[in-house]
Amino acid sequence: MNLFWFIPTHGDGRYLGTSSGARAVDANYMQQIAQAADQLGFEGVLIPTGSSCEDPWIAASSLIHSTKNLKFLVAVRPGLMSPTLAARMASTFDRLSGGRLLINVVVGGDPVELAADGLFLEHDERYELTDEFLHVWRKELAGETVTFEGDHIRIEDGRVLYPPIQSPYPPLWFGGSSPAAIDVAAKHTDVYLTWGEPPQEVAKKIAAVRREADKQGRSVRFGIRLHIIVRETEEEAWEAAERLIQHLDDRTIEEAQKIFARFDSVGQQRMSSLHRGDRSTLEISPNLWAGIGLVRGGAGTALVGDPVTVAARMKEYEALGIETFIFSGYPHLEEAYRVAELLFPHLPLKHRTHNGPTSISPFGELIANNVRPAPKASVH
Repeated sequence: MNLFWFIPTHGDGRYLGTSSGARAVDANYMQQIAQAADQLGFEGVLIPTGSSCEDPWIAASSLIHSTKNLKFLVAVRPGLMSPTLAARMASTFDRLSGGRLLINVVVGGDPVELAADGLFLEHDERYELTDEFLHVWRKELAGETVTFEGDHIRIEDGRVLYPPIQSPYPPLWFGGSSPAAIDVAAKHTDVYLTWGEPPQEVAKKIAAVRREADKQGRSVRFGIRLHIIVRETEEEAWEAAERLIQHLDDRTIEEAQKIFARFDSVGQQRMSSLHRGDRSTLEISPNLWAGIGLVRGGAGTALVGDPVTVAARMKEYEALGIETFIFSGYPHLEEAYRVAELLFPHLPLKHRTHNGPTSISPFGELIANNVRPAPKASVH
């Protein structure tokens, strides 16, 4: 199992849908989260993209030299950037980070946002463009000089002079639930990402991607993007989930859902259908909670529970073929520590904490300045 964390470049706080408990996400705060994730043993971090976010390439680049092992999942945007320019950016980042770049292919699902960025293609046309983009991008990073003319992209003698460290190129990650998206994923990507749907729905997606990849003579790995609310007891976890949305009123939810309704993203439509704006039926599968999707676009579900239960739910996804879990939690700095401390011991992780025996007081605060505390709290 691989676990990733999240850098919240669009904002962070203790509650959703309110400025109460909010905190600024500046350079120092992003660095704190990244360093915590790196030290705790998360394999990497996802950097989000979109008009509500800080630029992902600049944000990720600012974190390279304050981390040692952490990988960065950073978005390329077909239609908003040239494949040759994107290839050069990827190669430079990969070399400067010592081979720690992963590429998140984001096609976009909000026509209003895309129009503001100058992209006016329909849903399936955007995936046709993405197919052409990745065809050029992959070849250039593999060392080829590319001349290409498609329906959307034209390149003459495109090349990358300085190769990336990872060969033939940094791994491609991709999410999308429509047939057009799955077709592109099967042809090009290394890791297919799904948002956190119930296991039976995730199983259908995995089967569909595998069928299409088989037709291309390829194999694809799988990951899932979820939020997480883990506490020492089940009761505490569900109380924390309710506190997270305690400031949401019906009007705020309705306004958010109206915006999501304009999206042509099949994935967003599937997320919205899990709760339909109704906060009375948010546990859509055992320990899978859709409350975050009431006002947050994209990934809108969370695993909620005590460590043993959450680990068991993760292993259910793992049995379907999920290798990588990309988590986030509010606020992201504190929750990174909570997830590592409570959940990691129950998981078969590929990456373990980097804290070694030389770390100061790895067993907690000394009792009376002299005695090491017991591994478990005393029973009274």
